Amino acid sequence: MQLSLISEMPELEKKVFLDVFAKVYFDRRLRRPRLKTIDGQTIPADLTIGCATRILSQFPEGTIYKLDVRLIQKNGRQPYFLTLNHRKVQRAIEFFEHNLQLQCGLKNDCRPKKTVVFERRKSHKTTPTDSSIC
Repeated sequence: MQLSLISEMPELEKKVFLDVFAKVYFDRRLRRPRLKTIDGQTIPADLTIGCATRILSQFPEGTIYKLDVRLIQKNGRQPYFLTLNHRKVQRAIEFFEHNLQLQCGLKNDCRPKKTVVFERRKSHKTTPTDSSIC
């Protein structure tokens, strides 16, 4: 994981963080999906990230994204992040297995499973057939 801090304008102390990992959650108060930073990074966990709802609503809650953000610190308010380039917001390849499981709707395993489906033929006998899900 690469995380770097770049000071664009030192006099204004605007900070840019590259390759930040964030997880989608549903904010009940605002009634829309939002992003929060995850643990294991050199930035604080649970900071909110401002991002377009249309991008976040494409995939289910819990999906992990990798993005570049700018730290915003307004007087008297809790600091938060804003995405720099909405076109570069993408699902994190590092969490590929996790994201795939969420998209398939399975909690433990997302590999194709064999299921037995019985079909009726004209002779009214049942025969098993294989099919895969996900």
